[in-house]
Amino acid sequence: MGVIVVGSFMYDLMVEAPRRPELGETLRGTAFRRSVGGKGFNQAVASARAGARTEMVGMLGEDPFGAEFRSVMDAEGIISEHVTSCVEGHSGTGVGMPVVYPDGNNSIIIIPRANEEMGVPEIEDAAESIENADVLLMQLEIPNDAVLRAAEIGHRAGTKVVLNPAPFRDLPPRIWALVDLFTPNEGELRAFCRSLGLGGEGPIDDLAKAFAGRLDVEVVVTLGDAGLLRVKPAGAVEHIRGHRVHAVDTVGAGDTFCGALCAQLAQGIDLSQALEFANAAAALSVTRAGSGTSSPSVEDVQSILINGFPEVASC
Repeated sequence: MGVIVVGSFMYDLMVEAPRRPELGETLRGTAFRRSVGGKGFNQAVASARAGARTEMVGMLGEDPFGAEFRSVMDAEGIISEHVTSCVEGHSGTGVGMPVVYPDGNNSIIIIPRANEEMGVPEIEDAAESIENADVLLMQLEIPNDAVLRAAEIGHRAGTKVVLNPAPFRDLPPRIWALVDLFTPNEGELRAFCRSLGLGGEGPIDDLAKAFAGRLDVEVVVTLGDAGLLRVKPAGAVEHIRGHRVHAVDTVGAGDTFCGALCAQLAQGIDLSQALEFANAAAALSVTRAGSGTSSPSVEDVQSILINGFPEVASC
């Protein structure tokens, strides 16, 4: 039952800066903070806060960062039975280094460390949990063989398989027959289209339709404050408008969207309605600082859906 997230842990060491530094330049930043993060962990937090029973499968280091992750999972009610630790002296917990700019946008360097040691044995240990879940959610901050094996187990059991392809990398062709819902952002979709020989330029609607038709998979493209684009394999297109908010920090917004979406799907909510909820959750998350800790509660999202966001003054 519920959502199982197979994915990554990245401890975020985050800085704020006025702009991206030039090559060779030392630039004075304006703030520093640290927080638990990583696409898998962020999505698990978003799912749990959106009301779904949530389990995490991943790998941590035996270090203070790993201990902090375990403490937060306990506090968030995330089941961590299949979160394993690297043997002492091997890779430590993954680390992310986001730089956040004044407009709320960001760029990130990740050092995967323990995440890279996730493999098929760890997935096999969690097979029963994957089989019993309503939704399996995965990203690409762990090795392909782990992602593929989890998808195989989930697909065979009838678990809805959702793939958030971040960060972009080539995938084994056989994975597409196992995925029910594909949730790239615009840049990731363009990269996948280029890798498949579909081109990467032109209107995103056309690329999404070509991708969905070629691979026979439903696609939801996240477009930031422009909203969402949903494309069915047969080519039907649905646009969902974004919410105009004052962005403080966009780190983790896509993760909030994915986790909230899967929580809704696990509770039997229709995809169109689930997209509206997840769209609002992601917009609300960018009004708060942090990555894994910025996901809103289900009550906060429901309030926004009823009452709307506060007006944002024009510049």
